[in-house]
Amino acid sequence: MFIEIVVPVIMAGGSGTRLWPLSRELYPKQFLPLDGSETMFQATARRLSGLDVEPPLVICNERHRFLVAEQLELMGLLDHNVILEPVGRNTAPAVALAALSATVGGDDPLLLVMAADHMIRDVAAFQAAVRTALPLAASGSLVTLGIVPDKAETGYGYIRRGEVLGEGAYRVASFVEKPSLGVAEEYLASGDYFWNSGMFLFRAGRYLEELEKYRPDILAACRAALREPSRDMDFIRVNADAFTRCPSQSIDYAVMEKTDAAVVVPLDAGWSDVGAFAALWDVLPQDGEGNVLRGDVLVHDSSNNLVIAESMLVATVGLQNSVVVQTKDAVMVAPRERVGEVKEIVAQIKSAGRTEHELHRQVYRPWGHYDSVESGYRYQVKRISVKTGAKLSVQMHHHRAEHWIVVSGTARVTVDGVEHLLTENHSIYLPVGSVHALENPGRIPLELIEVQVGSYLGEDDIVRMEDRYGRVDG
Repeated sequence: MFIEIVVPVIMAGGSGTRLWPLSRELYPKQFLPLDGSETMFQATARRLSGLDVEPPLVICNERHRFLVAEQLELMGLLDHNVILEPVGRNTAPAVALAALSATVGGDDPLLLVMAADHMIRDVAAFQAAVRTALPLAASGSLVTLGIVPDKAETGYGYIRRGEVLGEGAYRVASFVEKPSLGVAEEYLASGDYFWNSGMFLFRAGRYLEELEKYRPDILAACRAALREPSRDMDFIRVNADAFTRCPSQSIDYAVMEKTDAAVVVPLDAGWSDVGAFAALWDVLPQDGEGNVLRGDVLVHDSSNNLVIAESMLVATVGLQNSVVVQTKDAVMVAPRERVGEVKEIVAQIKSAGRTEHELHRQVYRPWGHYDSVESGYRYQVKRISVKTGAKLSVQMHHHRAEHWIVVSGTARVTVDGVEHLLTENHSIYLPVGSVHALENPGRIPLELIEVQVGSYLGEDDIVRMEDRYGRVDG
């Protein structure tokens, strides 16, 4: 029996701009339920069930920490196992942080490195490939899982297989950049090439050895960043200045394309990185007319479309080969073959100083979420939902007053040191400059309507005096 400590590493960075407006910088695609009730991140963690592995170590951006923590907690997998990157530096540094953390205390486990935003239909086939890779990784190889291609794809890098290394594994002959269509067709016909999935299995120490050999500057920066890590709730924070100075490079360029220890294990498991809406149309169930329909959608004489309605009825007439995505604050329409160009719209949004690239209308916080229902001159209306037992920060505002009306649940409100207990249909007024806090002491979610009135209503007019989530100002 093969017995080794295996630590899964889930890389949960990335902004998923090609899936805008579903995916936003502060709520990217890996945290969305694109294929069922679970998010892509949760599905990634779930497919480890059945493998003899430790709880996953997650690498994510500082701004996504509460999304990761909440989704891990729902699965019973949150246990001081989230490493926060203050800035994105690509996959080689991210895996280095994981490897350095995993080897503290003298351990040298195997690391199963996975991206949080991949779909895999056949979990049994994925686990079989991992089991094939385990003894190779244990003996010192750096194993990558190569996707068996089912079409001539120009959007992926490729891996050319070399010498056979026993059943189900090959030495890597070379890594190949994204090819032209003609070249991709040749690769597919030859049977010697796999798509580069970005999934790896290797011993932590071996990866660090190879990184030391080929990119010692990256390893030095990551060591400096982890020299004195700080622990905050379930998060591990690295030194921001040291990590910011780290070069940004992928694990492929930094190590895998240079090492002579690279091995590829084929994976044929219905894999997709869901890089654009066209890929989502490919992998989701279609009706008899080739339509993928999500939400409140009506179609007439329409075929081969992806139509997603988040909050209202969307109807199509005579529409073919297109993508329509409706969210609470945006609608995107494009021919399916050009939907990858949505990133150009995202660039326009950024350059115009708008916020739709960054936030949804419904914004998630560690205590719950709020929906910006309406805004106008000197006023804004929000619907706020507070989770059971959660508490917002003790705060004040310089430029706005607030009115809170409880819709359901129970609210404990403190205003300038005086506590009030509010239930359904009760309301309270919070004057400009008042120090206040909101808490849900009940057993059901607290829902309330907030009306803000004042000369400035931005989120940066929040001065936090006390916060259980580490967001105190000053």
